[in-house]
Amino acid sequence: MIFQRKNKTTIDDRQIDLVDYARARIRQKKRLYFHFVAFLFASLVMVILNIGLGYGAQIQPFGFPWVLSAALLWVVFLLLHFFQIYVTKRFMNPAWEKEQIKTLVGLQETRIEKIKRKLDKEASLQADAEWHKEESEKPKQRITIIAAAASNHALGKDNKLIWHLSKDLQHFKTLTNGHAVIMGRKTFESMPRALPNRTNIVITRQSEYQAENITIASSLSEALTIAKDDPRPFIIGGGEIYKESMGIADEIELTRVHADFDADTFFPEINSHQWKEVWREEHAADEKHAHAFTFLRYQKI
Repeated sequence: MIFQRKNKTTIDDRQIDLVDYARARIRQKKRLYFHFVAFLFASLVMVILNIGLGYGAQIQPFGFPWVLSAALLWVVFLLLHFFQIYVTKRFMNPAWEKEQIKTLVGLQETRIEKIKRKLDKEASLQADAEWHKEESEKPKQRITIIAAAASNHALGKDNKLIWHLSKDLQHFKTLTNGHAVIMGRKTFESMPRALPNRTNIVITRQSEYQAENITIASSLSEALTIAKDDPRPFIIGGGEIYKESMGIADEIELTRVHADFDADTFFPEINSHQWKEVWREEHAADEKHAHAFTFLRYQKI
């Protein structure tokens, strides 16, 4: 019922507009008719006065009797009136005005939409620029390999360390404290428990593998994704994980133990064309350290 009532209202309004337009056209044509009758009557009177009675016969503007000049001037106004009603008013009617307004509003809306799209694009570009600026200002993540290897690159045997160097253990703790440590399953199982105050990420293909205070990852890339918010995650072993990470690491923190050992796990060769030594600290053997050793730091070239 509401829809029918609205539809009826729309039709009635349209009919009212048509009636108003028809009345206006009738008034215009009546005025033209009165104008034409007045012209004929006045012309007849002026002809009688000028030609019949000789009134103002001596006045001849442009070389013609004044009545003819006045009639021609009146004809001009009559033609203008006729043109306005039958041409101008016919084509430039209220419907034409509405159509023009509609067209102009449409053009204006198109311009506004273009301006809006331009502003949205500029806002998007500015947001992208600000995001890239924020990203560029963030400290770059440094993936660090940390290991202790003998002169012959030995790391361990039977999943155990071959030496015990207290300063090396303290050095490892100082560097990794508060960071993520990434390791293989065998390396984790060689430790008594998960390292405290660190995010322990263990790489294993055993999806059901469980242990306290660790996070499981199926690959090195997944482990690094887990540690993405850490500015300096550490890769702590074992041999295969070290070998895989050499291509993506940014730094190597290496303790070089100056002796050769029998081992079954080895640290990869450090390519001097890819890595540059940037720091070292040498330690001699003493009563607490059976072997001399050197702390080394390498950065990728």
